[in-house]
Amino acid sequence: MFTSPTRSVTALAGVTLLAASLIACAPVTEEVVESSSTKAPKTVRVVVHDSFQMSDEQKAEFTKTSGYDVEIVTNGDGGALVNKLILTKDAPLGDVTFGVDNTFASRGTDEGVFAPYTSKNESKLGASLRLAGDNTLNPVDYGDVCLNIDPQWFEKNNIAEPKTLDDLIKPEYKDLTVVTNPATSSPGLSFLFATIGAYGEAEYLNYWDALKNNGLKIVDGWEDAYYVDFTAVEKGDRPIVLSYASSPAFTVTEDKKDTTTKALLDTCFRQVEYAGVLTNAANPQGAQAFIDYLLSDSFQGTIPDAMYMYPASDSAELPDDWAKFAPVPENPISLDPSDIATNRDAWLKEWSAQIIG
Repeated sequence: MFTSPTRSVTALAGVTLLAASLIACAPVTEEVVESSSTKAPKTVRVVVHDSFQMSDEQKAEFTKTSGYDVEIVTNGDGGALVNKLILTKDAPLGDVTFGVDNTFASRGTDEGVFAPYTSKNESKLGASLRLAGDNTLNPVDYGDVCLNIDPQWFEKNNIAEPKTLDDLIKPEYKDLTVVTNPATSSPGLSFLFATIGAYGEAEYLNYWDALKNNGLKIVDGWEDAYYVDFTAVEKGDRPIVLSYASSPAFTVTEDKKDTTTKALLDTCFRQVEYAGVLTNAANPQGAQAFIDYLLSDSFQGTIPDAMYMYPASDSAELPDDWAKFAPVPENPISLDPSDIATNRDAWLKEWSAQIIG
């Protein structure tokens, strides 16, 4: 019997070396310094997860205000992103990254993937979302990973809507739920942490066994779960899906009076996404300028519509639909970040061995 939840991701080299040697041997003159400075990189390579959105207009705005062109390099979901950043930290894939979240962040910080930088545009809210003791990762947005449902499906099938984690293991909800794999998906990892926060280390795997026995479906990424399996969006067969508290703001009816989905606010775990300068970046100044742009009101105000998340800003305006259909959960389930850092890999191994096999 489970108790209710507790709330609480080479020729050019030769030319470069030759230039460096000549400069080292030459007198330090204003002409030499000026010549060297003109060779600074003019493009910022931004390594992001699959869900990152930046319009052509925003890229042009960033270039106009900073003087740098921008190149976006996409690298999978949040978990896959962190793994690639670690593997390439000595020869990084770019200059700056966005999309590392609090479920995977310590893996990157422990490996020295990120260089120190705190944006001049950080707000009080952003500061409150920082990892304790960290001066490398800048909070850009946040959201709450929650189960979402298709209310019309439940009404049509004359089944009461679920409300809590406990409900998902009841017989009437057999074969109705789809979630993402915590080893490959940052929302999936957040959901794993939600179950640990709710049931504790001693019981969370028993809860997952009960979910599995009740027909739980596990897929690799959020896009597959939401856009393939979820009944409210496509022709899926699962009316319960792992998504975000903000997701119902994107399924609003044409008359704007209602939404076709609902978030279960008692099942939520808070997710914070960060941007950081990559250690050994070719263009660290451009990387810093890009983070400053991400935290500007101009970009922050577009985050809800573009990326389903809340901006980490005190002044960015939210779309009207969010106040009505995407409320911030008052008491999301939580875990101490230090516990996540210490136990995440062990939890993942335990979960994979028992649930995936």
